[in-house]
Amino acid sequence: MSCRRFLVTGALPYSNGRLHIGHIAGAYLPADIYVRYLRSRGDDVRFICGSDDNGVAALKSAKEEGRPVEELTAHYNASQRRAFEGLGILFDIYGGTHQPEYAKLHEKLSQDFFLKIHAKGFFTKKSTRQLYDVQANMFLPDRFVTGICHYPDCGKPNAYGDQCESCGRNIDPLLLKEPKSVLTGTKPEPRETVHWYLRLDQLAPKLESWLRTKRDWRPSVLNFALAQIAGGLPERSMTRDLTWGVPVPLDDPDAKGKTLYVWFDAPIGYVSFTAALCAQRGEPAEQYRAWWCDPDCKIIHFIGEDNTIFHALTWPAMLLATHDSASIQGEKGEYQLPWNVVANSFLNIQFPGKEEEKISKSRGTAIWIEEYLKLFDPDPLRYYLTAIAPEGQRTAWDFDAFVERNNSELIATLGNFVNRWQKIVTDDYGRKVPQPTKTADADRAVIAEVRGLVQSVADDLEAFRFKSALGRIMDGFRACNRFIDAAAPWKSRKTDAEQCATTIYTCIQCTRTLGVLLTPFLPFAGDKIRASLGVEPDAWTWNQAADELPAGHALGPVPEILFKRLELKDFAVQN
Repeated sequence: MSCRRFLVTGALPYSNGRLHIGHIAGAYLPADIYVRYLRSRGDDVRFICGSDDNGVAALKSAKEEGRPVEELTAHYNASQRRAFEGLGILFDIYGGTHQPEYAKLHEKLSQDFFLKIHAKGFFTKKSTRQLYDVQANMFLPDRFVTGICHYPDCGKPNAYGDQCESCGRNIDPLLLKEPKSVLTGTKPEPRETVHWYLRLDQLAPKLESWLRTKRDWRPSVLNFALAQIAGGLPERSMTRDLTWGVPVPLDDPDAKGKTLYVWFDAPIGYVSFTAALCAQRGEPAEQYRAWWCDPDCKIIHFIGEDNTIFHALTWPAMLLATHDSASIQGEKGEYQLPWNVVANSFLNIQFPGKEEEKISKSRGTAIWIEEYLKLFDPDPLRYYLTAIAPEGQRTAWDFDAFVERNNSELIATLGNFVNRWQKIVTDDYGRKVPQPTKTADADRAVIAEVRGLVQSVADDLEAFRFKSALGRIMDGFRACNRFIDAAAPWKSRKTDAEQCATTIYTCIQCTRTLGVLLTPFLPFAGDKIRASLGVEPDAWTWNQAADELPAGHALGPVPEILFKRLELKDFAVQN
């Protein structure tokens, strides 16, 4: 296999709260699985993420929690790091757009983006009306306004001033019905202010041409983006009356006291964190351009459904606006557009005896990652969230189903097969791979079936079908359990030593292949299986998954317990 180059990003979480299972299922777990697969395959990958510290969300939470915004964002940035690391989601860098060690570089690159787009004429400066909180004596940023969505086919309450989370569409805060300030609870009034608007309408034709080349994208992403273009893209304000963020870099009195819209500078965080990573590795300052400005490097964004409009339209439009050429993708040396935008739908939650509902911080209907990791291992969570991944539509976490899948699939299927032959290989063969001298059709068939999964699982992962890929691996373990049931080495060890040796040899080869394929999904269990087989990490790769462990190869120690049995009562939830 040839080595390819990828830059993979996970959506920047706001640094105003903890991570819950919905966040992980939406963007970060599939991204981590994909990166682990690529690296196992031998590809060159940079995995980028960090917290989104600027803008209204952090200010709003800082006000609610009664502490400085700098302290709040630092606290949640550290919390998010711990949660990701505990789950085995390992970024090459986890930055923060306003964290002290990243803010200066992020500000410079964000301002450079703005100035280049401004110089090319894709910004319009105009006076506009914005909602103003008289009691608080300030213009209200979009997220400081809530109301009823103004789209007739939606009309849901609790829409924000920039986006309705129910229908996913952009919101004009002046059109919100029954608007209310989140600061004071009063009804804001429209007043004149000046802002700079990105001419999405001018960029729409090139956006559409680019999107129509993406026939292999998930339909939910592509169809949504094309529908927005068909409906007409408005000019989008990219500045705010705010002090917390990246200052607008214009020598214009109207720019005083204004910052870049958080959804302008946030995706630039992908670029600034890449640059910071290059610096941390002792590379030249401009080395980040080898990842962002080379068409041979595939850029892939993993996001949740609520970020689709920004990653499939606004961010690509910003990149297009920096291009000097007429090419959709841009020449080498110019910022490249995403190769793919992989979006999962929302994950809901279902408590025993209750209706399915949305995960909500305010209602307490969430499973927080740091709290989960205090009591449970990460792999069962990774397994279940992949098995129910909301790849094409919304799905729901179900406590009963989580416990059932852990016990019946991870323990009774996967763990059971890995453990069933361990005592025999220890007692009869001194933990060395036995010599197969009586190979039967059943042995050849199960090895062929399992080794065939190397390509089929890879095909799924290349197409971002993580649920299907994991299902294939589990089918492989089920086939192996059927094989060992029929071969019954616990009987043949007493009656037919040659057959027993061949059966154990076959089980070891299947375990090696399935263990490699499993590792991107369940890295902790995968590493235990690897160690038990006596395989070094550099030989535990996708390209070597079908390689034989030869007779006489020394296995490692009997594996640690792969998975622990769970009961519903462990979660302190009631039917």
